[in-house]
Amino acid sequence: MSFTPGQATEFGLEQISVLARAMRRSGRPVVLIPLGAGLHAGHIALVRAARRLPRAVVLVAWSGEEVPSTFAEEGVDAVFRYTQDALWPRGLRTLVQPVDLDLEPVEEVARQLTLELSLINVVGPSDVVVGEKDYEQMRALQAAITDLHLPVKLHGVPTVRMPDGLAVSLRNSAVAESAREQALALSAALTAGAHTAEHGAETVLEVARGVLDTAGVAVDYLEVRGLDLGDAPETGDARLLVSALIGGVRLTDNVGLPLGIGFRNIEG
Repeated sequence: MSFTPGQATEFGLEQISVLARAMRRSGRPVVLIPLGAGLHAGHIALVRAARRLPRAVVLVAWSGEEVPSTFAEEGVDAVFRYTQDALWPRGLRTLVQPVDLDLEPVEEVARQLTLELSLINVVGPSDVVVGEKDYEQMRALQAAITDLHLPVKLHGVPTVRMPDGLAVSLRNSAVAESAREQALALSAALTAGAHTAEHGAETVLEVARGVLDTAGVAVDYLEVRGLDLGDAPETGDARLLVSALIGGVRLTDNVGLPLGIGFRNIEG
């Protein structure tokens, strides 16, 4: 098995676990970035965050037909090329079911969670890096890691945004140009709401909803939750989440906010 660090060497299902075990035995952290078949700036931010971990060996799980040259350019060490047929040759017979939080469809969260856990079990990493753009998915993965006692540390990376505030995502890129203004209203509403955090959850929701109503956006949900997506605290860190069908595409976004405190009252 030939391996040159930083060259995005491609490995199959059996080879990648051998590599990961060898690297961990040498005392190096093995960082897994679970991706699909689409690549954008948000994913590159995950790679760069993984590379900042001291002495890390960066592995990307990739289901696309071709491995992008960008991975080698960004110093990825190895790429685990996977397909669902290879992961589950008899079909997916086991589904890890997260708690239904009345946000995203729980069946979709469950399928992605099962995929992520399967990739973790195949690779055997010490660390996993995911984006905060899909915040509920990230929290579901953290809950599974904790509840199943997996020896893995999860790292969340802040959402990458365009200059106009639109989150970089495959879904947002699928929105027609004619619906872009409405798509932009999601991030605008989150920003406006978050900047009223010192006045409490009701004010945050009122301000955010006003922005969305002005843009003619009918939401699936607009909620303030705690960091664990339970009830929001009266004072402390919280999350403002929104989802809406725009231009035929179901979009989601979220931001953190210091509820009952406000950004300008945070010291340092």
